[in-house]
Amino acid sequence: MSKVTVTQLDEQHYRVSGELTRNSISAERLLNKNSQSNHKNWYFDLSDVSRVDTAGLAWLIHSFAELKQQGIHLELQNIPEQLQKLMQLGQVTNLFE
Repeated sequence: MSKVTVTQLDEQHYRVSGELTRNSISAERLLNKNSQSNHKNWYFDLSDVSRVDTAGLAWLIHSFAELKQQGIHLELQNIPEQLQKLMQLGQVTNLFE
């Protein structure tokens, strides 16, 4: 099992690495509540995500909702094919555009 890690690259760019699965994210928070940014758009680079399941997708949707409450739009970049398929099945593809 590969733990998920989120690395802040700058005020609005983050790299998500590892597995986005129920086993790797159960006790983790995607976003640090201490993250301060004046930017209205945040970008998550998912090119280093090795595996994803529906729990990982739910985790991203929850993060999207948290950010939206703060007036921040979340955009996903380099989305793995496995996640793209889950997003299509869940009809949430346009949520992160």
